[in-house]
Formats: sequence, C-alpha cells, structure tokens
Amino acid sequence: ERYAFVGGKKNIFVPSAERILRDNKSVTDSLYVGNPNGVLDEYTVFGNGITAKVNLLERNCSCRKFDLVKMSCKHAMTALRAKYGDGEDYGNSIYDYSSPIYKAESYLLAYSEAINVVPPEAEWTVPQELVDTKISPPPYDPKLGRKKVKRTKGVGETFKSKKRNRCSICKKSGHKRTMYRMGLKS
Repeated sequence: ERYAFVGGKKNIFVPSAERILRDNKSVTDSLYVGNPNGVLDEYTVFGNGITAKVNLLERNCSCRKFDLVKMSCKHAMTALRAKYGDGEDYGNSIYDYSSPIYKAESYLLAYSEAINVVPPEAEWTVPQELVDTKISPPPYDPKLGRKKVKRTKGVGETFKSKKRNRCSICKKSGHKRTMYRMGLKS
C-alpha cells in the first residue's frame, strides 16, 4: 500500500518529507536575510528573536536541523530564496540542497524487494546440535556494599579548602599538640 501510495504521487520527495518542506517554506515569509560578509554562500537569517547562520556551501546551519536531518530547514530555505529569488531555480534548489535519501525513487528502491516475515517460534527449524548446547550467562562478580560515585560540584557550589592541623595547646595552625615535648615545641 505504501509503495503504491508513494509511487502514485508526482512529488520528488516522499510525502512526509514534502510536508516538512512545505511547512518550512511557509515559515520563510516571516524571516529576514542578511549577507554581512558579502560571501556568496554565507547568510545570516533573522526572525522571531533568533539569529541563525547558514552556510550553503558546507550545507550547515546554526540551528543544526540542516546538519542533522539533511533537509533544508527554514533558515536554509530563506537563504536559498535570497540566493536564487522566488523563481523556478529556488524551487529546484530546495531539493538539490536536501539529501537524496528523501527522494521517492530512493524509497521505492529500498522497498523494491519483498521483506520476509519471521514465522512464529513454534515453526522454526533449529538443528539438534544447537538445541543441545547449554548457553550460560556471562560471569558476574557482584561487589558488596554501596556503589561509590564521585559527585561533581555544581556551578554554584564552592569547594571546601583542606583544614590545616591546629594545635590544641597554643591554637596555632601548622602543628599538633603531639609535637610538644614537655610543654615546649620541638
């Protein structure tokens, strides 16, 4: 059913990817593009209190969606509109700057062969030598007591300095009362 659904559409990408691109394209109307350095493929996109830097040559954006999903994000689409204008080149460039894995041909090719379903476990044919093999769990050495965890200090926490020894007789730091012999410091 899905194969027929994707194959029957006239879209370049699969329907879910087309929907994402359509949503991103509708958001681009509210964004503003600047090219501060005058470099052809580097743009700064402003809008909704967010500033994003887009590099079309390296295909990355500071929002990281363009990098991770490999599909033109709203910032990249705005930069593509600034580069190509609103004509047909802009529409084609959206697909060119997105990954080819979202194309309908790639989807149809991936699912072109039949995927066999695994039968129920009762119908499996297992060789007798594997049935007779006893598989034991890996060795496990439980440690006694509570697990010791070294806690890292948070941002607002301060580190306590090491206390220096203090003499109980003269109340000065640097030595203990055991250092006194017959009341005199040795």
